[in-house]
Amino acid sequence: MEIESDPRKRGVGKVALVVDDNAAIREMLADAFLSDGFKTCGEAANGREAIALAEQLNPDVIVLDLSMPVMNGLSAAAVLRKIFPRTPIVLFTLYGSEVSTAAASAAGVNLVLQKTEPLPTVIEKVHKLMGSA
Repeated sequence: MEIESDPRKRGVGKVALVVDDNAAIREMLADAFLSDGFKTCGEAANGREAIALAEQLNPDVIVLDLSMPVMNGLSAAAVLRKIFPRTPIVLFTLYGSEVSTAAASAAGVNLVLQKTEPLPTVIEKVHKLMGSA
């Protein structure tokens, strides 16, 4: 999905990849990125789809759910980190308190965020990771 963007937005020209098995959450996150000026926001329903789509999109940031069918967020993060060594990876989950910092870090995750975080806060933290805050 691509949209025309407002040059005052910080995400202008950037590409996000949102991965979640819940379509409503994917759409909500994609809308938030696109509203912030991101050029493109790819969407995938599981880790395997995310890897294939990431190779096509070359995203500037990747947001992964933890619990997904086929391939979960931590497994996908480990593969994506090898392909994209500098791309920020965010684990966006209901179970953030159950994910150990060591396990997330070992998988290549830069930041774990709870799905209860307000969307503007999520976007702000993503910009900090991307160095555009």
